[in-house]
Amino acid sequence: MVKIRLKRVGAKKAPFYHIVVADSRSPRDGKIIEQLGTYNPMTEPSEIKLDKEKVEKWIKNGAKPTDTVKALIEKAN
Repeated sequence: MVKIRLKRVGAKKAPFYHIVVADSRSPRDGKIIEQLGTYNPMTEPSEIKLDKEKVEKWIKNGAKPTDTVKALIEKAN
């Protein structure tokens, strides 16, 4: 099963995330299929950059976003 989820790339105590499409069996920071955007919770307000066309395409093809990513997509719209 394919999921849309967060991949952490930030330093210790400074989180920064890539919003990616990955196989649900791969580890959190493991192999990805495609990167869809970024999320920076450290700025005020938090910064979300998404390629909405790619997100729509992956959801249409059956990728399930995690609860956190679903909330970020709604917040970005």
